[in-house]
Amino acid sequence: MRELEYPFDGNYLLKKRKSLKRLLLEEKTDRIRKRIAVLGGSTTHNVIQMLELFLLNYGIEGEFYESGYNRYYEDGVFGNQELSDFQPDLIYIHTTSRNVPEKAFPAPGDTREKAEEKLDEIWNHFRQIWESLSDRFHCPIIQNNFEKPFFRLMGNMDVWDFRGRGWFLGQLNQRFCQYAAEHEDFLIQDIDWLSADYGLSRWDDPLYWHMYKCSPAVPAVPDLAFNLANMVKALYGKNKKALALDLDNTLWGGVVGDDGPEAIEIGQETGMAQVYSEFQTYVKACKKLGILLNVNSKNQEENALAGLRRPDSILKPEDFIVVKANWEPKDRNLKEIAKELNIGEDALVFVDDNPAERHMVKAQCPQTAAPEITEGQQPQPERYIRILDRSGFFEGVRLSADDLKRNDMYRENALRKRQEAAFSDYGQYLESLEMKGEIGSFPPEYMARIAQLTNKSNQFNLTTRRYTEAQLKEFAQSEEYLDLYGKLEDRFGDNGVVSVVLGKQEGETLHILLWLMSCRVLKRDMEKAMLDELVRRAGERGISKVRGYYYPTPKNAMVKEFYKTMGFGLIEEKEDGAGIWEMEIKGYAPQNRAIGIKRT
Repeated sequence: MRELEYPFDGNYLLKKRKSLKRLLLEEKTDRIRKRIAVLGGSTTHNVIQMLELFLLNYGIEGEFYESGYNRYYEDGVFGNQELSDFQPDLIYIHTTSRNVPEKAFPAPGDTREKAEEKLDEIWNHFRQIWESLSDRFHCPIIQNNFEKPFFRLMGNMDVWDFRGRGWFLGQLNQRFCQYAAEHEDFLIQDIDWLSADYGLSRWDDPLYWHMYKCSPAVPAVPDLAFNLANMVKALYGKNKKALALDLDNTLWGGVVGDDGPEAIEIGQETGMAQVYSEFQTYVKACKKLGILLNVNSKNQEENALAGLRRPDSILKPEDFIVVKANWEPKDRNLKEIAKELNIGEDALVFVDDNPAERHMVKAQCPQTAAPEITEGQQPQPERYIRILDRSGFFEGVRLSADDLKRNDMYRENALRKRQEAAFSDYGQYLESLEMKGEIGSFPPEYMARIAQLTNKSNQFNLTTRRYTEAQLKEFAQSEEYLDLYGKLEDRFGDNGVVSVVLGKQEGETLHILLWLMSCRVLKRDMEKAMLDELVRRAGERGISKVRGYYYPTPKNAMVKEFYKTMGFGLIEEKEDGAGIWEMEIKGYAPQNRAIGIKRT
């Protein structure tokens, strides 16, 4: 819904929230449902209403528990029956600087030791909440850090002197960050940055606090809720994966086909050229985080590549996975890009200065994001970074090693496709890849990637269950569960962790709770290798049969018959297409022929 995309009109959303919610609920779309507990140090009703809208727009339907006003500590530490019965999937603790008591701040006459003592007291107050909630619910916790105080009693000294409020809150924020770095299911919502971006004086308008106990001020709530919604959708695998970028007046100023590569605006010669170079630098940094870069431009390919080959161009041809520089409609190119990358159209972000092109893409590829980076017809490159960055398309939760090399992985996959085209026999093609695999129980060093896979993979995900890193660690430590990860490399490169299987043993039956695989390695025998190892380990446990489950979604139809192809028999099929499959272990013959497997 356009009204909920950045940049949005917060006042409009506050006024129209009920009608917008009704329209969103009327849309026929596949949503995931999550129970979200909001523990507030201020009035949180508006926060929940705005969060609900943004999450619905992302395909997440929230059910909410709301603590009483300023009962975040009591609910967090002591709990209550309502919260226990609610069993949240996610807990959000909404506190601000207003929740630091006046007496907790250092006083001008305090010694440094006294200031540190007060700091320890507030720090332990919050840590107690987090540890109590984590012990009881084992779910992700999102905690606000602290915005700066809206006044500086000590002026500029306030930020560095140990008696200053700015120093005190800054030290607390540092401790919060350290805790987040050490606890994988604990996340920080950075309202310190949000309030600065919004404007601290408007964010912390005292009137809204003293009249309504609202912090931040009500007009700032949509910005806070939008940022929070981006974190939640990142947790549950709703992030975008790739940029599809126009060239002329998007990555550089001018039209390369008309002006020639020597005349386009890029580099350091003019102020506007520097603006475009800064945008290219931002895009290049996105690539380093694992965001896939692609070109979608109405151009002749040689002109497009000539522009990218300019010595002062930050982005080079080799930075892009797919280059579509032709005269085809851009919506058609987008579909081809998604197909070549083997990702959904909903994983793409289309960036183009031309409003007509954006309009066409939104009409023909409604699942693809096409942010409004300009107002009117004129290019406004000074807006590009702000719009993309604030939109939260690629909001991070944890950064894995596979994220950092994702572009290389996809480029190597393109080489594999070209290799495949050179063979008439598919078996010979698989042999030519010289594949080596690694399969074992979940190791600590891969937990972040495994959790990431459970929340991202949709097409090859038989049950579409989502698990947090903490939950996966519990499974790995329990004798009830059989857990496997799979890595794959070949002559073109390392694909990283590409497959995850999780089963629960009940007597002599192993129930497969989760089986997923990255689509970039489909039909390369990795699924067979995973089943071979699963059966081997199940046999060692005295298990006689394996039972698999398929739950249909709009995205995983490709694996409806997966268990059949792997030798399972159908024992039950429901009206919605869900199926239960079973296989006897006795007499099982290994199926993998193409991959050399190392067990860990």
